[in-house]
Amino acid sequence: MMTTARSATRRQAASVGKPAAMIVAGVMSGTSADGIDVALVKMSARGGDEGVRVKLVAHEGFPFSPAMRRAILEAMNAERTTTAQLARLNWRLGIAYAEAVEKTMRAHPCAVKLIGCHGQTLYHQGRAERFLERSFACTWQAGEAAVMAQRLGIPVVSNFRPADMMAGGQGAPLVPLADYLCFQSAQRARVLQNIGGIANLTAIPAGAQPSAVMAFDTGPGNMVIDALMQRLLGRAFDADGGVAARGVVLDEVMRASKRALFFNRRPPKSAGREEFGREFAERFLAQCRKYSDRDTDAVATATALTAWSIAEAYRRFAQPQMGTAVVDYVVSGGGARNATLMHMLRERLEPMGCQVTTSDAMGYPAEAKEAMAFALLAWQTWHRRPGNLPTATGAGRAVMLGQVTYV
Repeated sequence: MMTTARSATRRQAASVGKPAAMIVAGVMSGTSADGIDVALVKMSARGGDEGVRVKLVAHEGFPFSPAMRRAILEAMNAERTTTAQLARLNWRLGIAYAEAVEKTMRAHPCAVKLIGCHGQTLYHQGRAERFLERSFACTWQAGEAAVMAQRLGIPVVSNFRPADMMAGGQGAPLVPLADYLCFQSAQRARVLQNIGGIANLTAIPAGAQPSAVMAFDTGPGNMVIDALMQRLLGRAFDADGGVAARGVVLDEVMRASKRALFFNRRPPKSAGREEFGREFAERFLAQCRKYSDRDTDAVATATALTAWSIAEAYRRFAQPQMGTAVVDYVVSGGGARNATLMHMLRERLEPMGCQVTTSDAMGYPAEAKEAMAFALLAWQTWHRRPGNLPTATGAGRAVMLGQVTYV
């Protein structure tokens, strides 16, 4: 805990546990490493011990500079780096997050009382592996919280994943609680599909209690597409899916890619660059080159792999739990802006009774939803309430998430 004034810390600590209405800034930068999303969210108790109202006040996005994105991507699942580079990146991200929140508050003046910052995932190993004579899972989100707290004078909740992992979970996905509170319906079954670098879904049957919610990572979202766009065309992403739209899906590569072990693993499960990052993209491109030398075909096939993995995950693991013939399939994240990917998803999901739409159509901007989720998780932690859903992460119990950095 960082403190600069004992009286201020005592005042902040005394407020913990009281479900006061407040505006919380949620800060998110995902595995695509394309930038920072900030959501200003009004949180208030609904009544009882667990109820909470979530209202989006404002949202802003801030792209990383090319140099910043390159440094983040090089640090993720890095084969070689230095302690100094990692330490500097941790603090530089803290500065970037603070500046993003500062700019958002300047554009939308309001009294922000708390910040929830996911940080930038550099490594996520949701399943136990052996290291130095012990087997354990681990994760690392960079972005120094003290930089944000001291610069802005606002407490910060960060480092959300470890508590869930120590309770036996995989530390992901952590958005299902927000998905449930914002989208659950007594009459409609809904799936919330986020497509960032990695894609994840939250399946909520009509009238479901939180214990009936299923959530897990479905596999690659934009990660492989972005890697090919960068490698082949020098672009950060496939804007509107235009490159994929001009290509042909290579069926032989699809058949080989579908054999990846992750796709057959049952939930709960989580993924990251360790599964679908640089090495996977290089193998994928090598497979594509056996059948086509057209860059557009490689990008089209990567887009088709994302669409297939999402629809297959829904068919195998979530659809049997939904209980209704018609399901609202609500897409958010950067993938919701890829028209070719959305077309491929509709082709696969609509025959299964899914009505595919975006979170924008339901009042939540596609880029804001995950940032909103971490605002909610920060509010939960500030009021000593659990933030994980054990049915989503595989944890043995519900736990409070994150660490509080005071001012």
